[in-house]
Amino acid sequence: MTQTPHVPSTEPELAGVRNFRDLGGLPAADGRRVRPGVLFRSGHLAHATEEDATFLSSLGLHTVFDFRNAADIALEGPDVTLAGVRNVNIPLSDPADGTEFWQMVREGGLRQLRSALDGGRAAERMALSYRQIITTRTAEHSRILHSLAEDSVPALMHCAAGKDRAGLSIAVTLLALGVDREAVEADYLKSNAPHRRYPVRRPEGVTEADAQEAAELLSPLFEARAEYLAAAFAAIEERWGTQERYLGEGLGLAPLTRERLRERLLAD
Repeated sequence: MTQTPHVPSTEPELAGVRNFRDLGGLPAADGRRVRPGVLFRSGHLAHATEEDATFLSSLGLHTVFDFRNAADIALEGPDVTLAGVRNVNIPLSDPADGTEFWQMVREGGLRQLRSALDGGRAAERMALSYRQIITTRTAEHSRILHSLAEDSVPALMHCAAGKDRAGLSIAVTLLALGVDREAVEADYLKSNAPHRRYPVRRPEGVTEADAQEAAELLSPLFEARAEYLAAAFAAIEERWGTQERYLGEGLGLAPLTRERLRERLLAD
């Protein structure tokens, strides 16, 4: 009988920051666990309230990694300023890639949504994006891991909703720490909790039936699905053969650097 991986479940609910959690407690290499208070994930910090900022400041963060692109930041706003915290923007998607698509998602009518998303196309698009980030953003993920190994802890990683780009960056980090895929997936799927998800706002004046259909068409874009993470893992295996080769050859993570990473982020 397979035991459910231990995943921490207690963390504060912030008013203006969704999907926040501490990765502390996840089982990692050699019987160790991720150290509490050193690695956090969330959605963007642009709408953090004063109380949210006070809480985030209390974490003793060294670095906030923001994986949004310029278009995201223009739409949502820059992160709030946290005194003494280094903000590092590492875009994991091109603002020119999919701009028209996401504008259609926000503003398009039901006919447009059907044309673009029906018949499983929304889920296919998400799985493809996960594969592309894994295979084309190796330099960025290498930079993140080396930064964590050097001096960037405690760290918080976020994108817009804290689900996809941040989800993959956290997954890559956890793999480097020796966290097994079941535990990585269990944490990833926590982004589906209702209180973690950013609300999808549709234009007013549509019928309840149309609004329901639109929500169903859009749901694959705004859900964390195991199949998306599986697509990323499959891309690793197809390109590099093994997870170890991905970390070593794909991300240039030398054994000494990996050990420093584990010393910083793992507890006995």
